[in-house]
Amino acid sequence: MFELIQVGERTFYIDCPSKIGICLSDGGVVCLVDSGIGEESGRRALEIITGRGWTLGMIINTHSHADHMGGNKFLQEAAGCPAYAAGTDAAVISNSVLNTAILYGGNPPDWMSGRLLYAPPSNVRELDGSVLPDGVTVRRLDGHSFAMIGVRSADGVWFLADALMNEATLDKYHIPFILDYKKHFETLSSLETLEGELFIPSHFPPIENPKALAAANREKIIEIAEKLLKICETPASFDDIIKKLFDSYGLKTEVNQYMLGGCSIRSMLSYLCRDGRIGHSFADNRLLWKSS
Repeated sequence: MFELIQVGERTFYIDCPSKIGICLSDGGVVCLVDSGIGEESGRRALEIITGRGWTLGMIINTHSHADHMGGNKFLQEAAGCPAYAAGTDAAVISNSVLNTAILYGGNPPDWMSGRLLYAPPSNVRELDGSVLPDGVTVRRLDGHSFAMIGVRSADGVWFLADALMNEATLDKYHIPFILDYKKHFETLSSLETLEGELFIPSHFPPIENPKALAAANREKIIEIAEKLLKICETPASFDDIIKKLFDSYGLKTEVNQYMLGGCSIRSMLSYLCRDGRIGHSFADNRLLWKSS
């Protein structure tokens, strides 16, 4: 845990539950890609950086979820470094209660304050290409969040954030967390043509080519959509839908899975509604969804 692994002349990652990327510039200045889960991840990352005689120059957050920016606050206080993210995600990191508010659909209860769903806010600026280290580029990979980015190091190594789930995770949890399915389909298509030396997802081992996994992720989403349309052949409330979908996959509900899965299903219903494949109505003070 927290082992530093070199994958290019100037590219490394810290192997931990939510991988932390390192792009090394001249003079031993580090651009950190994400900061991991909680203060401990930030502390361990800084120990590795200073232990090598390097200096932390900046953080790029691929997106706003707690397991990718949980170390920001500690690192900024300890090292005084700026942090950057794109678009909506920059605003959410700076106001991180929005993460749990989005999941809950209101002011979140205290039992949603665990470190997997919530991390303290940090001072994050809008990412501008002018601040990127030499040779480092970024690419929008929207869908999992509203403004997620992938980061390419000067060695051609891509940090893909949460753009993909591996097949073992898809088989276990079935429902990937997606906020915008239309954008996510576009991201999956772009990943099938992305060129690089190595591709590093945040939660499973690096891969040499993302094409096969992008196809597997697309197939799973299409499967979920077909299940939802089948469930909604008879008008169904959201509670009916989530129970039937979870039951169909043999899933047992707990806080994190219910909140993340529920948000993903709501987003899928929105996608299908915009696509004209599902509609809604109100009956007996209930919102019902019905396949078109």
